[in-house]
Parts: sequence; structure tokens; C-alpha cells
Amino acid sequence: MVKVGTFFAMSFGAFLFWETMDKVHVWIALHQDEKKERMENEAEIRRMKAELYKQQREKDAS
Repeated sequence: MVKVGTFFAMSFGAFLFWETMDKVHVWIALHQDEKKERMENEAEIRRMKAELYKQQREKDAS
């Protein structure tokens, strides 16, 4: 009886472990996606600022 109880307890523990790891992996993937998107947005803002600065210099030079 102890062996059966131990088997079920270990099986349940393994199930909980894998479910938790699955949720952790999903959270990490979402976090990485958000970080990538934020970096892309910041790069686009830098490009826009550089373009506007260039246009302003050309306007001031004329």
C-alpha cells in the first residue's frame, strides 16, 4: 500500500512540476517578445529623431 501511495504521490508531483515548468516557459517567451517589441519601438523612435534632426539641419542651412 505504501508503494502505491508513493507512486501516486510522485506521479502527482511530477505532473505539478511539468505544469509549472510549462507556465514558466510561456511567461519567459512572452517576456522576451515584449522586450523585443520594446527594443524595436525604441530603434524606430531613434531613426525618426535622426531623420527629423537631419531635416531640421537642412532647413536651417538653407
